[in-house]
Amino acid sequence: MSLRELAQAVGVSAAFMSDVELGRRYPSDAIFGKIATALGTTKDDLAQYDTRPPLGELKRRAAADPAFGVALRRMIDSDVSSEEFLRWLEEQEAREGNE
Repeated sequence: MSLRELAQAVGVSAAFMSDVELGRRYPSDAIFGKIATALGTTKDDLAQYDTRPPLGELKRRAAADPAFGVALRRMIDSDVSSEEFLRWLEEQEAREGNE
């Protein structure tokens, strides 16, 4: 299915669908559901490919625990790569499994 065909099936412009594909725009829940249906999948299955950070959850955690916000800021300021961060998380999980 081409991008234009998908856009037509969903009822949005090809430009909008292109922006969604490139991560410049994010569809509403209703449009997201139509995209999933047009692709023959579910919203939950499609959501697995969403690479956006869970901003609402991050904001909630930072508001509830200021140290969490400081930790995130330090990670960003330190320019930690995703690979380094994931490796560190895996090491922490392995340590917890050995305790």
